[in-house]
Amino acid sequence: MSIAGILARWVFILCLPVLLVSASIGWAANSLWLYRAGFEKYEVRKELAKAGLELTDTELEAIARGLISYFNSGEEYLKLTVMPDGQPVELFTQQEVVHFRDVKRLFRLDYYLFLGTLVYSLAYAGVSLLGQGGKQRRQLAWAMVSGSSLTLILMLALGLGTLFNFDQLFLQFHRLSFPNQFWSAPGYMLLLFPQGFWFDATILCAGLATTLAVLLGGMAGGYLLLSRS
Repeated sequence: MSIAGILARWVFILCLPVLLVSASIGWAANSLWLYRAGFEKYEVRKELAKAGLELTDTELEAIARGLISYFNSGEEYLKLTVMPDGQPVELFTQQEVVHFRDVKRLFRLDYYLFLGTLVYSLAYAGVSLLGQGGKQRRQLAWAMVSGSSLTLILMLALGLGTLFNFDQLFLQFHRLSFPNQFWSAPGYMLLLFPQGFWFDATILCAGLATTLAVLLGGMAGGYLLLSRS
């Protein structure tokens, strides 16, 4: 096998974890179900009411839809207005709005990583499947098993870190990812999305990436077993 072929295969193997994790994060960022579940589990309505903001479940869902729409829009800054007692109120402070802009940039990076690794993975798989003979197909299957196994190792490490030391992981992630500390600014944002919400989201994303890796690796492993018989 040529050096270029070996390099292409290793790039494919390394792309798979990025592809599966970025796909999981992208799904979570756009999952209305995840927002609803978090609002219900952490009794967000009650917490907001304690802070003096009375909202209905319908209004909470509108906030979730507004955030999803914003993360997929071309708008730089978030504008969300609620109307308790019929009076329009800006939901987030200026610091919170800036933080959401920074979060949006991370989601955009995630989308780019997903698109880039998806295009490369499909191209590599397409070339391998169109190649003559079964050797290239078996090499593709081995690469899929290897990439899936790498994903499982990374998700196991993430899962253990999340279960046993999530507070520190959460803190270090924010320190590395954001140029300011607006993520801890006082306001409604922390009431809408308490730390427990992000714990659940992390576990969910890791679980989804693990499931995808098991499916891909299982299919590739099954092909290898059948091709030997």
